[in-house]
Amino acid sequence: MITLGLTGSIGMGKSATAAMFAEEGCPVYDADAEVHRLYARDGAAVGPVEAAFPGVEEGGAINRAKLSAKVVGDPAAMDRLNGVVWPLLGANRREFFRKAEEDQVAIVVLDIPLLFETGGERNMDAVVVVSAPADIQRQRVLAREDMNEAKLDAILARQMADAEKRAKAHFIVDTSRGFDAARAQVRDIIVQLKHPDWRPPQA
Repeated sequence: MITLGLTGSIGMGKSATAAMFAEEGCPVYDADAEVHRLYARDGAAVGPVEAAFPGVEEGGAINRAKLSAKVVGDPAAMDRLNGVVWPLLGANRREFFRKAEEDQVAIVVLDIPLLFETGGERNMDAVVVVSAPADIQRQRVLAREDMNEAKLDAILARQMADAEKRAKAHFIVDTSRGFDAARAQVRDIIVQLKHPDWRPPQA
């Protein structure tokens, strides 16, 4: 079973690309979705995160806006948050792999936004970076509700530069040319990975 890391900066189209892999039969572990579940009402992370950042719990769930205000732009706070959340994610990830092995799938995809930033690429057989030109990225992100230039710049400041991610990637999906073109790239990656001569790149 091949473990494929999927990553990309905000606004690059990573979630849409992950959905394309899923449509092609590759189970996708969505780290962000798992975090949302942990932060939801009575989720496993609610108590520990509130203890680490008092005032972010609201109605039995983590208020993500309040939490964001406490950690964005503060590397030490982000490290403290990751120290709480990552161990909880580990249990969900182990269950994901158990099910994939039981189903005997050829490729699993781990959708992890900060894959390179956390060194997670070392646990992958190969990495796909989802990318688009910077002007398209900014246009997409600034169209979101409750987003502005300052907030976007703060998010980008804690993400590895797109050019650096592309340089580290084994595969790149360019989403600037539309869904059909991106889907064709996804299918091509799957074909390459399933080829009998394909081997994980050497470190």
